[in-house]
Amino acid sequence: QVQLVESGGGLVQPGGSLRLSCAASGFTFSSYAMSWFRQAPGKEREFVASITWSGVITYNAESVKGRFTISRDNAKNTVYLQMNSLKPEDTAVYYCKTQNYWGQGTQVTVSS
Repeated sequence: QVQLVESGGGLVQPGGSLRLSCAASGFTFSSYAMSWFRQAPGKEREFVASITWSGVITYNAESVKGRFTISRDNAKNTVYLQMNSLKPEDTAVYYCKTQNYWGQGTQVTVSS
C-alpha cells in the first residue's frame, strides 16, 4: 500500500532553515507528482509546492516567495522541501501528498 512518511520538522528561530523529507513507498515513485501542503492551527490546509514526475515545479508564490525549494530524488523515493528564511507564519503541520494519499504530517514551529 502507499505510504508517505514525513520527517525533518521541529522548532526553529525566525530566519532559520529546515529541510523536510517525505519517504514514499508502495507505488512507482518516479511516475508520479509529489506535493507539499501545510495546515496552520485554525486554518485550512494550503498548497505549498509540487513537482511532477518530470521535474516541473510549481509553488504557492504568495506564501513562499522564493524561500522554499522542492526537489525529489527518484533513486531514494524521497521528496524534499528546503525552507529558508522561516517566519512565524510558516508555523504549521506540513504534509506530503501524492495522488489521493497523504502522509501523517510533520510539525514545523517558527518561534523565538
